[in-house]
Amino acid sequence: MQTNKVALFEGKTIRRVWDEKAEKWHFSVVDVIQVLTGQIDYQKARKYWNKLRERLGKEGSESVTNCHRLKLMASDGKYYATDTADVETLFRLIQSIPSPKAEPFKLWLARVGYERIEEINDPEKSINRARENWKRFGRSEKWIQQRMMGQETRNKLTDYWKGHGVEKQNEYAILTNVIHKEWSDLTVKEHKNLKKLETENLRDHMTEAELIFTALAEFSARQISASEDSRGLDENKATGKEGGHVAKKARIDLEQRTGTKIVSGDNYKIKEKKSKFLNK
Repeated sequence: MQTNKVALFEGKTIRRVWDEKAEKWHFSVVDVIQVLTGQIDYQKARKYWNKLRERLGKEGSESVTNCHRLKLMASDGKYYATDTADVETLFRLIQSIPSPKAEPFKLWLARVGYERIEEINDPEKSINRARENWKRFGRSEKWIQQRMMGQETRNKLTDYWKGHGVEKQNEYAILTNVIHKEWSDLTVKEHKNLKKLETENLRDHMTEAELIFTALAEFSARQISASEDSRGLDENKATGKEGGHVAKKARIDLEQRTGTKIVSGDNYKIKEKKSKFLNK
């Protein structure tokens, strides 16, 4: 079983997959290259990797053959086969990328690998680290509490799907998108575009109100699905939409009462950059 997650290096998102069988992380190679080269454009970083992979392949480097294509979530919320590498392979690849961030990144890689082993033995450490990271990036205690409550609601929903015939990762993304579009009138990708996000996690840049309505939509979807014993993708799409509609009605009522839109283009990028500067 593999678990998709993201990690942050200097405020930049690195997608990764935890392989429970092998007990190690596999990181997106292109995400790492973006960080080391300072390249903002994902496609340009991808071209950089293609050229590097070709050169290393001609040199007979094992680093290329040790990279594996695993499914990672892209900015559109869907999962695509992506070149990944474990920590050992990444250490070798980094030697081929001239970057002043190479050494700090190596230290970060070593720490991330060790933290995962700690978290397996003591899950509470994972929760505490998440809280500390959000605090470091300027989130309020109230926001953090709502973010964590929303994640618990999300986990219960995905547990329900998992036990009721929804198994593929892309199906999770489809169902999430159905619920999100119904309550917010935007797909996940459209909401990220509104907030000017790229590889960042949308929920980490939601306002408190957006987190609340997302949680309401997902809670309602789970309750309705459970009451109807929804199974498989199609049935859960129907009940997911119903759950999203519950939150949509509440959103519209509140917007009409207050005159303030719930879905916002606000993000925390500026605060994160400021926090990063102050914490140096």
